[in-house]
Amino acid sequence: MKVEWRKQDKSLYLPAAEPALIQVPAYNYFLLRGEGNPNAAPFAEAVGVLYSLSYAIKMLPKKGPEPDGYYDYTVFPLEGVWDLSEAGRKKAVLDKDELVYTLMIRQPDFVTPELAAKVLEKVKHSKPHPLLHKAAFDSFEDGLSVQMMHTGPYDDEPHSFARMEQYCADRELRRISHLHREIYISDARRVQPEKLRTVLRFKVSRQN
Repeated sequence: MKVEWRKQDKSLYLPAAEPALIQVPAYNYFLLRGEGNPNAAPFAEAVGVLYSLSYAIKMLPKKGPEPDGYYDYTVFPLEGVWDLSEAGRKKAVLDKDELVYTLMIRQPDFVTPELAAKVLEKVKHSKPHPLLHKAAFDSFEDGLSVQMMHTGPYDDEPHSFARMEQYCADRELRRISHLHREIYISDARRVQPEKLRTVLRFKVSRQN
């Protein structure tokens, strides 16, 4: 049976439009780190490189021997962990040129570091791109987190983060990092800004 994240991992990728507490285990990702305005060309190029790697994994049975444990699945959505440069944190207004990000796409659990390395080398030859030399395969665990589904433009996300912060204050939860994760359920190239759906998440700890 085909594994689809919209069904099997609904709690992670299709949460309610209200803040909620969740425990997120470790998952493996292809990732690229970058900085600067997400509306600039390097960001779009990084997204393209990550999808080329992800689809190379999915199409392995059609290109050669099927990897051990392979199963059919839907490619996972793009995610981003966001931060600001030191200079950006000192500014009163968000300067997108000072953003620092790690873009990533989750990989199914049959993908080992060895398999990821082989696929990365194959893609470097079949679809050469300078960013492939910066791509990596790594594991991330968000652990105890607060998340919600944000609907609307990315620039309106502060309203949803304010609700998440209030949720924490009401339940004696403490945000433990200024970093946050975004999971892009909608394709911004095809969906109007007011209809964009983005999962927002940050790590927390209990105060008591």
